[in-house]
Amino acid sequence: MAFVIFLIPCFVVGTDVAFSCQNADDFVGASSPGDIIIGGLFAVHSEMLHPEEDPIKPVIQKCAGFEIQVFLQTLAMIHAIETINNSTLLSGVTLGYEIYDTCAEVTKAMASALRFLSKFNSSEDAVEFKCNYSDYIPRVKAVTGASYSEVSMAVSRLLALQLIPQVSPASSAEILSDKIRFPSFFRTIPSDFHQTRAMTRLICESGWNWIGVIATDDDNGRFALESFGVQAMANNVCIAFKEMLPAYLSDSTFHSKVDQAIEKIVKEKRVNVIVVFMRQFHVLKLFEKAIERNVNKIWIASDNWSAAVKISTIPNIRQLGTVVGFGFKNGDISSFQEFLRNLHKKPTENNKFLREYIMLLSVCAHLEYHDFQTCIANQSQDNLLENDGSKPQIWRDDFLNANVEPGFIRSTMLAVYAIAHAIKGQCKDRDCKDPSAFTPWELLEELKRVVVIDGDKKVKFDSNGDMSTSYDVLLWKEIDGHMEITIMAEYDAEKGGFIFEDEEKKKDFLALKKVQSTCSQPCSPGQVKKVTESPHTCCYECIYCPENHYSNQTDMDYCYRCNNKTYWAPTNSSTCYRKTIYFLAWTDWFAIFLLLLSAFGVVLVLSICVIFTKNLDTPVVKASGGLTVCYIILFSHFLIFLSTVFFIDIPTEFKCKTRQALFGISFTLCISCILIKSLKILLAFSFDPKLQNFLKCMYKPIPTVVTCTGIQVIICTFWLIFRTPFVNQNFSIPRAIILECNEGSIVAFGIMLGYIAALAFICFIFAFKGRKLPENYNEAKFITFGMLIYFIAWIVFIPVYATTFGKYLPAVEIIVVLISNYGILCCTFLPKCYIIIYKQETNTKSAFLKMVYTYSSKSAGSVAVSQVSLDSKSSSFRATITDSCKTENDSVNGNCHFQVPGQSLIKGKVLPKNAARTMVRKRVSSI
Repeated sequence: MAFVIFLIPCFVVGTDVAFSCQNADDFVGASSPGDIIIGGLFAVHSEMLHPEEDPIKPVIQKCAGFEIQVFLQTLAMIHAIETINNSTLLSGVTLGYEIYDTCAEVTKAMASALRFLSKFNSSEDAVEFKCNYSDYIPRVKAVTGASYSEVSMAVSRLLALQLIPQVSPASSAEILSDKIRFPSFFRTIPSDFHQTRAMTRLICESGWNWIGVIATDDDNGRFALESFGVQAMANNVCIAFKEMLPAYLSDSTFHSKVDQAIEKIVKEKRVNVIVVFMRQFHVLKLFEKAIERNVNKIWIASDNWSAAVKISTIPNIRQLGTVVGFGFKNGDISSFQEFLRNLHKKPTENNKFLREYIMLLSVCAHLEYHDFQTCIANQSQDNLLENDGSKPQIWRDDFLNANVEPGFIRSTMLAVYAIAHAIKGQCKDRDCKDPSAFTPWELLEELKRVVVIDGDKKVKFDSNGDMSTSYDVLLWKEIDGHMEITIMAEYDAEKGGFIFEDEEKKKDFLALKKVQSTCSQPCSPGQVKKVTESPHTCCYECIYCPENHYSNQTDMDYCYRCNNKTYWAPTNSSTCYRKTIYFLAWTDWFAIFLLLLSAFGVVLVLSICVIFTKNLDTPVVKASGGLTVCYIILFSHFLIFLSTVFFIDIPTEFKCKTRQALFGISFTLCISCILIKSLKILLAFSFDPKLQNFLKCMYKPIPTVVTCTGIQVIICTFWLIFRTPFVNQNFSIPRAIILECNEGSIVAFGIMLGYIAALAFICFIFAFKGRKLPENYNEAKFITFGMLIYFIAWIVFIPVYATTFGKYLPAVEIIVVLISNYGILCCTFLPKCYIIIYKQETNTKSAFLKMVYTYSSKSAGSVAVSQVSLDSKSSSFRATITDSCKTENDSVNGNCHFQVPGQSLIKGKVLPKNAARTMVRKRVSSI
């Protein structure tokens, strides 16, 4: 069972011209018979008038506003079909066409689509309702159109019922790529996704981020606005305002909405770029009002009107500012232009659009170009009826050629050729003169695979039914007093970039960047954006990047942090600077001073060594422990001075490990030798038997030195193995890196120094015990003083070292090393050098023995007295020793005695000669 819908509409077509229709054929705008019929839907008129009568009747009303550009698209379709029929493409199969005027109205377009769905050769134009249209043969095999996306959406849903292929040359809404909702829709242009992305790319590369958008309040405008909004958000472009204008000029609020949009543009002073998604007649009204208000902006045109000559020829259009837009890629349309030149020879019986155009020419041909266009668009019905046949027909070739929009012409012809190639694929093994040879849905499957030659390229539909062709970037440029639409660049939709043919066109593109359209002034490098209370991210304040942060581009959202280990940046910096590396360099004046002190110490050590070597057999040198001990002590002093070199210049692993170990072991060796000397001196001049026995047990020179130094070697070895010093980068100073040696273990460092201090303290005690030696042999007193210098230096060093940082920290340690080393060296050797050089008379054997005997005699007397039995209650015993030895010979020969005068009960006691001689010899031999 099938339901049948009868189509017997009454339509009115024309610019306020009424053509009463008795049957559906009167509704066709242009037609031509053929074996296969292709339908066409074009908005030849810009609006459909709505009656004011009440009630409203279901009658499709008459249309107004003849659109030259769309009329040219109908001619392009006719020309393409005629060219195909005259070629061998379809091998004898002719194409016919039925072209309908949608008047930019969905309602009118739906009526046309219903006729397309009607059964072929049906005398009643009936559309059958069936559950399965697989074998159904409709009136047309395919449809070209429509002009606007809103119309295409409605028509495509209807045509999808029978899967009739629809190929649009102008509908660019992104939603039409959805093959679930629009399975039979194709187009020979890119979708708005690519156009809005191209617009956003242009805006970003020009440095704009604060723009306005005006669109028509229809499906096409809303979808374009939505797509552009997504692209803008992804590229940090903010939309300051959005204005929607009514889709139909007949809307009573249209003019007030235009005024509102212009007022918004004027009010937003910082918005200098306006994106316009509107139809041509909307843009025309908008620009006329903008010229009245002296609006001067950059207008970004959508593909609907970017190449519209009737807009570019508006009087004073240059006052609006700059128009840059995106148009469909041009092609070779020379054959079409030739077609237009011969158009006046074409019959008009089956082309109501052409007949209407000729009627309009007869009325408006005497006017100038823009006035001529206005006349055509606004000619009333009365004028046309009054002048019909009363005026001779006038033809103007220049007018049609001047209004050609190459992109739309190319896409229209490409749509026809795509359908023709699909038909060719279906007709390979079929007799296509029979209309039932194939069905529309079979043609649809063929269309998905079709490849069309476009100039020197092959193009085809992608999986979404789109042809991914590129865009021409159009610039409206004033040349010789006239506004010309020039191609500034090409936008590659696949790669997403602009291609310039020459430098002159690139200069035009760069000139756009001189105009600013930003909510806030751009933040320069060194600054960062701080979002204000505005909901738009493009509105912000500029604040400086903090220290150690930088920004190297304009309008950065955040500052980069410098690498703290190697770089730094001041406030408001656009880059990071490498931190200055500090260390105690050879060229530093303080380092030079310390090195000179160390060098002087080395010279002093060598000088003392020379002096002692030359005076090897003198009593002073012998009394100093002999040349071997002196050389060891001097060598250790030399190593200590040498160790200071490792504290200077760039620290290395070797220097860090060597300097402390070399200093610690050398200083320990030095103190150990001095300790042995202290023990020897104390042993030589001690008359206390208990103390002498203790000192004899302790006095083991070689084992003692080896043991004491060996312990320090073990400490340093464990330190270097388990917690070795290493090179450290100190970042405590913000703009500098201090290269220093990290001791690895403060505990190990402390143990090393503590061990040296313990030896020095023992040495100090022994030396202090022997401080009352003879005046010319006062070495113990100087050792005591040297140890005091050492203690004072290192006691001061600890807090200073703990609180000092920077490149001069090694200098602190060098200073304390030099002070302690100089103190011990000078106190140990300079008095002896003084005697050797300046008091040579006291450096003889006889003088030396006399001094020793004198001191020993006094010490021996003290010992003899102590051996006398004393009253346990005598607390004030005092012994006085007198020496009867007058000469050195007396002492040697034993011709002297020691007398100890006593108190009331004790008489003087005289020691025998042999006892005196033995005591002296012991002292001499020990010394």
